[in-house]
Amino acid sequence: MLKGKAVWQKLAPLARDSSTLCRQNMKRTVLKCKTTVVPRAQMSSKIPGGENTVYYILVGGTFLAGGFYAYRTVTGDKRRYDERITELSDRSSKLSLNQQMTYIQTEPKEEADTSGEPALVAESVPAESAEQPPAPVTESAPAAEPVEAETLVAEPPAAGPVAVEPPEVEPVPAEPLTAEPVAAEPPAAELPAAESPAPEAVTVLPEIPAHAPYLLIGGGTASFAAARSIRARDPGARVLIVTEEPDLPYMRPPLSKELWFSDDPTVTETLRFKQWNGKERSIYFQPPSFYVSPQDLPKVENGGVAVLTSKKVVHMDVRGNKVRLDDDTEISYDKCLIATGGIPRNMQVIERAGEEVRKRLTLFRRIGDFKSLEKISRDVKSITIIGGGFLGSELACALGRKSNESGLEVIQMFPEKGNMGKVLPEYLSNWTTAKVRREGVNVISEALVKNVSFKDGRVEIKLKDGRMVTTDHIVAAVGLEPSVELAKSAGLEVDADFGGYRVNAELQARSNIWVAGDAACFYDIRLGRRRVEHHDHAVVSGRLAGENMTGANKPYWHQSMFWSDLGPDVGYEAIGIVDSSLPTVGVFAKATAKDTPKAATEMSGTGIRSESETEAVASGEMPINPTVPQAPLQGDDYGKGVIFYLRDKVVVGIILWNVFNRMPIARKIIKDGEEHGDLNEVAKLFNIHED
Repeated sequence: MLKGKAVWQKLAPLARDSSTLCRQNMKRTVLKCKTTVVPRAQMSSKIPGGENTVYYILVGGTFLAGGFYAYRTVTGDKRRYDERITELSDRSSKLSLNQQMTYIQTEPKEEADTSGEPALVAESVPAESAEQPPAPVTESAPAAEPVEAETLVAEPPAAGPVAVEPPEVEPVPAEPLTAEPVAAEPPAAELPAAESPAPEAVTVLPEIPAHAPYLLIGGGTASFAAARSIRARDPGARVLIVTEEPDLPYMRPPLSKELWFSDDPTVTETLRFKQWNGKERSIYFQPPSFYVSPQDLPKVENGGVAVLTSKKVVHMDVRGNKVRLDDDTEISYDKCLIATGGIPRNMQVIERAGEEVRKRLTLFRRIGDFKSLEKISRDVKSITIIGGGFLGSELACALGRKSNESGLEVIQMFPEKGNMGKVLPEYLSNWTTAKVRREGVNVISEALVKNVSFKDGRVEIKLKDGRMVTTDHIVAAVGLEPSVELAKSAGLEVDADFGGYRVNAELQARSNIWVAGDAACFYDIRLGRRRVEHHDHAVVSGRLAGENMTGANKPYWHQSMFWSDLGPDVGYEAIGIVDSSLPTVGVFAKATAKDTPKAATEMSGTGIRSESETEAVASGEMPINPTVPQAPLQGDDYGKGVIFYLRDKVVVGIILWNVFNRMPIARKIIKDGEEHGDLNEVAKLFNIHED
């Protein structure tokens, strides 16, 4: 019919021209002759001097071709319809037979016959049908809804003595059930695999789903927070997390904090720890029962969260909305989150040191790194930590506390003048360094590594000032490199200054791609372009990305916080931009017994303090307190206090030193973005002088 239509479209102008010419000839003839006799119209076929023969041939051929094509199409459709009905009838008859065999012949037995031949006797016949023969297959009306018949075939036969009505389809003639001797038919248990009931009813799903409506790349805190947020806004969502780690999503902070203070000798296996308040919990966010298997994700009724472990996404096709794994499996998606985190940095001087040195090196990041370093700390005599930041200082305190029992020598070296010198003001950094030394750590400040070598079974570290350190194992805690391997294949922008995928205030890199966690270089509507590497930021950004993936379209405005504990007695919480190169103002007071991380967890009920965070707006009313805060002096015991970081006279960062459960106040100060004439007055908001 399509061919006939195309030909007619070509001939339509010819027909219209011919019809117009015919009418004009008739009109002229009637006017001139004044008679009703109509001469033969000379319709032009656009052939000079030609008559209507070509026109008749073309039009007639077109109608013949169209009629033949329509006849052939209708005939073919009827033939295919008849074949389909026959096929469905045949399959339905076989299904009815298999169901009857399953229903009646559950346990064949032998019983003596008058002819001496063994016969099969049926058992387990229900009472309501024990005295009735099987319902004969009767002819019914032609199947009006063949789709329902096919759906019945796709379902496996019901187990147990449950009667199933045969589907109402037109049967095809089949051999009677008694065509063969009953004794010659083998028991149902001995039937070959090819004759088992309805083998096509079992649907085998692939281990890796071909499509995920929500695909989350990375199995860290940001991915889990996004999955939880997606499910909260879309209860039926199907979320697939792909992680190259062999573990389910877990929290990283305890790896350098509480796990090291556990008294359980099997802590590396259980990964359960006691918080500072004595309560026990697991490092994993949720038990395995919380998740569905990736294989069942496409068919689970109310959706769910599945985790595909030990798989890495190596290529991303943003136009085709699909990714490729390291085993060449492809997964398509509707919306995607990149939360790949980062990779621990190594030092070039160590990379050039040789294989023996690299064997004695730990880049601390994952569960496997914790298990390995914990075992090493029991087998060697000396461990050197290179790095004076959050991770290096936390590990130094943890191992230093352990060294008091095992005799392990713990050395920490860094190029700054004191611990966390890039974050804390100098006076507080010096105080922190002294605190770490009291934990039993040999702290070497202003240490620039020049060369690392392996000699006589030990590692030698030579500093630029000539000092030499000999140790058994090295832990490099010198920062994190954001994982942006997918940027090239996905065509995503990487920020030249901060690193990470460059995204907008809604954490969006493309129309259906979001980035969260350590790998996101986002636009903070209060503080500008940033990239943050902390647990609470992963929670906040992951939650925001999950909401935006479901259509929330929210900008990043909720400032995330981060915290660090130097054991159970000293800890701090921070928010905003905390950089020791910025001007700072610190206000301190004498600490009490409740001004410790241990006491803070007893009040909040959780060791991960950011989990107790709320987005409540703090009150702007200042408490009435006659005590006048004093500026810090070198050598003071900084029990507790508040440190303000300023940029253009505006507070952009705050550290609460041994001051807990006051973060909403700090968040409001940064959100307001106002200049303050006297920060001592602002410090009163935190009640640091209350008993």
